[in-house]
Amino acid sequence: MWNWLKNIFDHQQRQLKRLKPIVAEINGWEAKIKALSNAKLKEKTAEFRSRLAQGEREELILPEAFAVVREAARRTLQMRHYDVQLMAGIVLHEGKIAEQKTGEGKTLSATLALYLNALTGQGAHLVTVNDYLARRDCEWMGPIFHLLGLTVGCLNHEQAYLFQPPAAKEKETINPAHLGRGDFLVPVTRQEAYRADITYGTNNEFGFDYLRDNMVYDLSEMVQTCPRGDYGVHHFAIVDEVDFLLIDQARTPLIISIPQEESNELYLKFARLVPQLLPEYYEIDEKRKTVHLTELGIAKIEKLLGVKNLYQNFALVHHLEQAIRAYKLFQRDRDYIVQDNQVIIVDEFTGRLMPGRRYAEGLHQAIEAKEGVPIQKESKTLATITFQNYFRLYQKLAGMTGTAITEAEEFQKIYNLEVVVIPTHRPVIRRDYADRIYKNQRAKYAAIIAEIKEKYQQQQPVLIGTTSVEKNELISKLLKRHHIPHQVLNAKNHQREAEIIARAGEKGAVTVATNLAGRGTDIKLGPGVKELGGLHVIGTERHEARRIDLQLRGRSGRQGDPGSSRFYVALDDDLMRIFGGEQIARLMERFNFPEDQPIEHPLISKQIAAAQKRVEGFNFDLRKHLVEYDDVINKQREIIYQLRRQILTNQGIEERIARFLEEKGAPLKTKYEEKMASFSPAERKALPRLIYLQTLDQLWMDHIDLLDELRRGVQLRGYAQRDPLVEFKNEAFQTFKTLMERLDQEAITRLLRIEVISAPTLDRPQITNLRAEQEKISYTIPSSETNGTAASSPTQPFRKSEKQKLGRNDPCWCGSGKKYKKCHGRG
Repeated sequence: MWNWLKNIFDHQQRQLKRLKPIVAEINGWEAKIKALSNAKLKEKTAEFRSRLAQGEREELILPEAFAVVREAARRTLQMRHYDVQLMAGIVLHEGKIAEQKTGEGKTLSATLALYLNALTGQGAHLVTVNDYLARRDCEWMGPIFHLLGLTVGCLNHEQAYLFQPPAAKEKETINPAHLGRGDFLVPVTRQEAYRADITYGTNNEFGFDYLRDNMVYDLSEMVQTCPRGDYGVHHFAIVDEVDFLLIDQARTPLIISIPQEESNELYLKFARLVPQLLPEYYEIDEKRKTVHLTELGIAKIEKLLGVKNLYQNFALVHHLEQAIRAYKLFQRDRDYIVQDNQVIIVDEFTGRLMPGRRYAEGLHQAIEAKEGVPIQKESKTLATITFQNYFRLYQKLAGMTGTAITEAEEFQKIYNLEVVVIPTHRPVIRRDYADRIYKNQRAKYAAIIAEIKEKYQQQQPVLIGTTSVEKNELISKLLKRHHIPHQVLNAKNHQREAEIIARAGEKGAVTVATNLAGRGTDIKLGPGVKELGGLHVIGTERHEARRIDLQLRGRSGRQGDPGSSRFYVALDDDLMRIFGGEQIARLMERFNFPEDQPIEHPLISKQIAAAQKRVEGFNFDLRKHLVEYDDVINKQREIIYQLRRQILTNQGIEERIARFLEEKGAPLKTKYEEKMASFSPAERKALPRLIYLQTLDQLWMDHIDLLDELRRGVQLRGYAQRDPLVEFKNEAFQTFKTLMERLDQEAITRLLRIEVISAPTLDRPQITNLRAEQEKISYTIPSSETNGTAASSPTQPFRKSEKQKLGRNDPCWCGSGKKYKKCHGRG
């Protein structure tokens, strides 16, 4: 252990020693750059671009370019990058993670690497955790880039923007007090926002735009372009709060889906059944959040359902287990809330509500049935990707956060990202008190309220960090009972959240928040607060991950300010109970202290640290396990999306068709040529592309579902001493091979069956696809919501010109699939 810590410390020292000469070189440019006029400063951008185009390496331009950005920040925002921020900028440019403590100015540090990497014309992205921060940072840092002649875009869920000072204020300097209100953000298309030199946006927006771009039927509909016009370029990205997005959110896939028509009867049936089951009928694993029926439980369920063998119908077992999970492992106001007759997930790390997100595999429906709210239909996946694999698309990826070193191994192994700890601008003087440990919850909360009351009477501001919305509300009730005014943050409104958290450092302020609420917003101390000891942070329990605790502590003591922090722990906290195991139970029996007396013992402190390490290791294994499986799907997705891009640009379609027809022989080839001869030149060019895209999309959607089922099924093969991952890889390869073989067969078969019917209300012909029996095959271009919710995709009817005569047995012009005589031809 000590050797590991020593190696980490030595490596960090070597990194800082390497960075210092580069910082000195940047500082050496300062006087020369200061002497330039605004116009000459802007000309530096064109000069740097020319030098890069001639083959000069970015590293040689870096010192002067960073000096230019620092001067632009000084002139526009009256902010000059500190030397430690220059270090962070270098680390980000090198494609590493810069760990900067809270309040050290990550947003300003990022401008250095963003500017240098945007000079290539391929675009640079800054990824944030919510819309408010994306807008704020785009507008806040916009004047720097504007002065240097670069464009800045911003992606929000509802709208995209460009930073643009109004014409009346088109001066080279902008009053910083006017920033952050949206006055300088002009609404534009998403494509325009991506074509900006630098684009700010959330992880969800970048990820969903990537998926949607790979569902379009015309190249012009793609939005992820770069300034020089290339499609699908992922050049450089800085991920803010990188530990949250790449670790905490790593197991949350982005999904675009459409609803399926399925009955909700089983969900309702098992929601009524589960409360009748005795605990001995099933086993619960709280660590993995799984349930398994016991032999006794299987016999009881078979009797209740009237079936001989429960496992002959896997759907019954699946619905039953999800119903038990919904009742026994997912709690209202902890894991989810019920609002407006809907079940809304609560993020386990931040306490934020996640409207639109749904638990997978029917769990969400099971919870809806449990809570008696309308059950939404299950959905069919159209496209999906994990954050792990989306961000690995970038040629160069960097990250910023206040806490990354504890997860350095995972960043290195999964993302090939090195963590560099940046020193603070001023020494941290915050006092971190030892944990206060109590026997049970009642004693712990009594002690927490007593400390809050004491600090409130002294007018010292207090920030109370909790691990859930439920705990937030509990603390709030206790504070109301003691008549202590306070603010509660349940992370429902990011802008209001940022405003509240920013005022948490004022005299007498008491703020209750989930541990990461307001992340990205500094808490500045009000007048006279330093003399009172600064902001005092109270943690109501230890989080599963040590870095979340460090993030909470780091809200206090920014930029050399005074501050203090203390955590409260009960021996029956979830962390201690689930992961502490028998040792904690023995300790509880050993200590016969009065409830209101805190326990101080090195054994307990060791158990807390050991429990956190066990959870971190356990979660790391889960994420590593997920990425191993997802890597298989990711490689196949890359092949499909590459093929899709080729089809979109009409590359290789004729060769595929010719090869297929050659294999099938003359009669099919003749039939194909006759069909193509019946089309106009424009149709001959457009139809194969359209049909190939439709066919590929349908096959890929079915393949995603198949792989999902396969992933669940292969786990059982471990009991037969066969590696589930190897089994999954083998079968996934075979099914993908089948998909590729079926593509040409099905696409060309459909081409032979289509008929083009003119439409009076449209400028171009519509296409109706008919089976041999003249039944309609419905092909739709799916639409989707950015938040991953199910979205309907109705098939538009194909209209026929009234001038064209239809026979009685011809398919009806409306696209119903019926013969004309049995549809609009009746009567």
